[in-house]
Amino acid sequence: MTNQNLEHSPLGHQVQYPTAYDPSLLFPIDRAPNRSVLTVPEMWFGQDVWTAYEVSWLNSKGKPVTVIGEIAIPWNSPMLIESKSLKLYLNSFNEVRFESEKEVRLLMEADLSAAAQAPVELRFYGLSPYDGPMMGQIEGENIDDLDVEIDHYTPQPAVLRCIESADTVYETLVSHLLKSNCPQTGQPDWGTVQITYTGKKIAPESLLKYIVSFRLHTEFHEHCVERIYSDIMERCAPESLLVHARYTRRGGWILIRGAAAIR
Repeated sequence: MTNQNLEHSPLGHQVQYPTAYDPSLLFPIDRAPNRSVLTVPEMWFGQDVWTAYEVSWLNSKGKPVTVIGEIAIPWNSPMLIESKSLKLYLNSFNEVRFESEKEVRLLMEADLSAAAQAPVELRFYGLSPYDGPMMGQIEGENIDDLDVEIDHYTPQPAVLRCIESADTVYETLVSHLLKSNCPQTGQPDWGTVQITYTGKKIAPESLLKYIVSFRLHTEFHEHCVERIYSDIMERCAPESLLVHARYTRRGGWILIRGAAAIR
């Protein structure tokens, strides 16, 4: 747990992304050697504060929960936590079901505190408040709070359906729960998808299930957006359709990808 040999750290090495919860992924590093050459003031205090944009798990029905985490590690913890190991650890939650957000937070706090050998505090925040300062407001009706049962995590266009009895509508639907995996690295690609269309009303529960079905899919995210566009066009035959995705929650990069057409 406290191995100081960085050769055993995941940093700088190609690794397999975890598919199950694994606290052993956390790699603590002893603070003492670096501090031994410093003149540390007697009244010294502070925190290591991490903003984690890749915090996600499944609820008891298999529906993803995605939040932004803020991790505060006290300055006087004997150990710091190597950053790539922290990222791998957080991603080990991606496909695991939990009963509540509190259960996840307490488990993470316990694991991080054990690694740091000091009390670590963790807070979760929703994604929507971050839309503005990070990438501009994403407009539309957010469908993420729909209470749906999900058991497929590879693309399922067959779940898409329209409400035939409804009139033609023009609307924009938004979800922050889009996730797929890079075919080169296996790393998760996290995105927000905005779908604007004119046509028969798409059943929002079916759209949410479809979006979440990309969760274990391996494909470049540009291709994922085109696949979403193609599947909606084929299954729902809208008069016009715009699919717009923004990927912002990996490594600080922002990718904006859109596909649109009018019949």
